[in-house]
Parts: sequence; structure tokens; C-alpha cells
Amino acid sequence: MLASLGLDTLTEEVYLAMLSNPGTGVAGIAGALGRAEQDVRGALDRLHDLSLVRPSAEGLRAVTPELGMEALLARQQAELAAQQQRVEASRAAAAQLIAQFADVRPAAGQPHVEHLDDIEEIREKLVVLTRRVRHEVMTFAPNGAHTPESLESAKPLDAELLRRGVRMRTVYLESVRNSPHTVAYAEWLAAHGGAVRTVPSLPVRMVIVDRETAVIPVRAEDARQAAVVLTGQGTLTALCALFDSTWESAAELGAVQKRDDSGLSPQEREVLAFLYRGMTDDAIAKRLGVSPRTARRTANDMMERLGARSRFQAGALAVQHGWLPAVAAL
Repeated sequence: MLASLGLDTLTEEVYLAMLSNPGTGVAGIAGALGRAEQDVRGALDRLHDLSLVRPSAEGLRAVTPELGMEALLARQQAELAAQQQRVEASRAAAAQLIAQFADVRPAAGQPHVEHLDDIEEIREKLVVLTRRVRHEVMTFAPNGAHTPESLESAKPLDAELLRRGVRMRTVYLESVRNSPHTVAYAEWLAAHGGAVRTVPSLPVRMVIVDRETAVIPVRAEDARQAAVVLTGQGTLTALCALFDSTWESAAELGAVQKRDDSGLSPQEREVLAFLYRGMTDDAIAKRLGVSPRTARRTANDMMERLGARSRFQAGALAVQHGWLPAVAAL
């Protein structure tokens, strides 16, 4: 009954016995409880330390429950206050250590840029940011299909954020529709309160936390090599606007992809724009999250439909025929 106040079973029994039978000595208490006298004396020492017994003319006397419980509660409150002080001291020491050893090397004229030099630093930073998030996480995930292992490892943290009421929005490539385990993860995310949409292509991998911090790779073609953490207000405003506009034009994961008036799918339209820019099959494949063979087949189909002799000509003809707005080809 009193374990939460710091009393073990024997000490509690001795205290209650002294309240029920005032003036009973060690031998009497030991006999009534069926305990050894040495054990009872040990319990009396603990009761004395807790201010639950006091010396009297007849020996030790148990204090009243009212005074005794007040003393125990005051003792716990003092311990909690001391623990809080230790926590605050530890927090201050941790902040000082982080500030001292953080690998922050701002570029000239860019005080709001932190450089992360390898995948381990990137992962550690993302864990720190997502555990501190208060309101929202916005993500561009342009890597195509994800491995089942990486998706399963992401679930515990994602579930924790969603339980805390954090808004999670993720934009995947349309190609993930061909990945059953990625679709299953997206459906799990949606079922737990997250939101997922898809687009034909994405410019870069990006994670934005609370519209205050963004993590993007230094090189779009190799997101694992190095990244930067951006916190400048102007930069974040632009990146958030990019995400919001992409989100508005993106399709729900389960939506049927409609072809436009020219009979083009959203992915085919993207391929035409990439051809106009002179991108290689490998570059197109990475942007779409598909294999180079699939990118090559789609490009060849577009060239054949347009009667183009070169990739660039296919893009130019698409603009001339109105299949591709000139602005989209830029």
C-alpha cells in the first residue's frame, strides 16, 4: 500500500503494527508479525530515517499517519526537485557539448547553412529533427521504390509522430505504384493519419520540418553523399512554396492516372520535357524512379509518335504540336 511512498513490505508492516499496538517492543512486534527481531530492528531504522517513528519515554513511537504521510510526501517532492535540477543541469551540459562539437561550417555569406558530409551525419540529423518536430513534416521522396527494410525501420518513428498529432505529407514518384511494399507502406501511413501523393518526377529529395528547417542533398543524383541543412527564412519560404505547389498538383496514391487531350500520361509528358532538355536515359530514369530500360522505351515511343529523328527534336515537336507547353520544357 505504501510502496509508492518508499516503504518496503516489512517496513510498512512494522509501521502499521506500531500504530495498532502503541508501546509494543521489538520482541512483541516480531512475534506478532512472525519476523526475526533483527529484521524488525532494521525496519525501525528505516522508519526513523523516514521520520515515521520518534523517540519517547517508552522507546520508539510511530507518528500519526497524517504527520507521517505529510513527511513522506515532502521527502518525495524534495527528491523530485533535486532530480529536476539534475535534468536541467544535464540538458545545459548537453547543449554546451552540442554547440562545441557540432560540425557546422557555414559558407561565406550563408550563416544559415549546415553541411553534413556523409550518410551517417544525414541520418543522425534527420532523427534529431524529426524527434523535435512540433507541427509538420513535408517530404519529397524521389528515390523510386524503397526497400522493405527501410520502410519497416521508418514505421516506429512515423507512428510516434502521428500519435503526437504531427502532420505528415509525403510526395512520392508515380513509379512507386509498381512497388507493392512501397504502396503498402503508403497505405499504412495514410491509415494512421499521414498523407501521400504522387507526381511523375521530383527535382530533389527534401525534408522540411515545421517550415523552419530543410534538409536537401548537395548533389541531387546522389542524396547519400552529402547534404545541407537550411534555416534561412527566405530560403525556407521558397522551398515551402515549392512543396505546396507540388502538393496541390500531385495525385492521390490510389487515383487513376488520366491522359490529357493529346493522349499523354503525366509520366510521358515529363519524358518529353526531359528530351527537350537533352537529358540522357539514365538521367530520365533517375528523375522518374524507373529503370534506364523503361526510360529508353518511353522516350523511343514518344519519338516514334512524333516522327522525330532526335531526342531534342521530339521535345521541340511536342511544343509545336501543343503536347508540351513551352514553359514546361524549360
